[in-house]
Amino acid sequence: KHLSFLPASMYTEIQRERPDGENILTHPDYIDGNPDLIKPKKLLNPVKASKSHQELHRELLMNHKRGLGVESKPELQRVLEHRRRNQLIRQKKEEEEAKKLQSPFEKELLKRHQRLDQLEKEQEKKEDHAPEFIKVKENLRRTSTVTGDEKAA
Repeated sequence: KHLSFLPASMYTEIQRERPDGENILTHPDYIDGNPDLIKPKKLLNPVKASKSHQELHRELLMNHKRGLGVESKPELQRVLEHRRRNQLIRQKKEEEEAKKLQSPFEKELLKRHQRLDQLEKEQEKKEDHAPEFIKVKENLRRTSTVTGDEKAA
């Protein structure tokens, strides 16, 4: 009996009236036991009510009973990940072998191609910084020379 005087939680402590007579929370009307009133029911959590959540929870409980950890993956998933990893390793090895087998001529062509790409990028950057009226003037020159050539032909 003496345990009933102790509050079960802080919430019940807050619900009690303060010594100065001031209530923090109002008491609900359905505690009176009035049969005319409809007692509120606890709302269902839509996540917990969903089928997928229930199936996942059931699977987790069964895995826990069997002693399987949450981190352990199904066998199919492990096999697929292993194959993907092996495939990536094989691709990297093939690329490295292809680089090793390149002739000096192919290497020189690759270097020149990279230099040309770099020069083109630098020219584009320079053109981007040019004022708008210069770009328009260049376009006008190009169109005027093209139309002049066409008239001569």
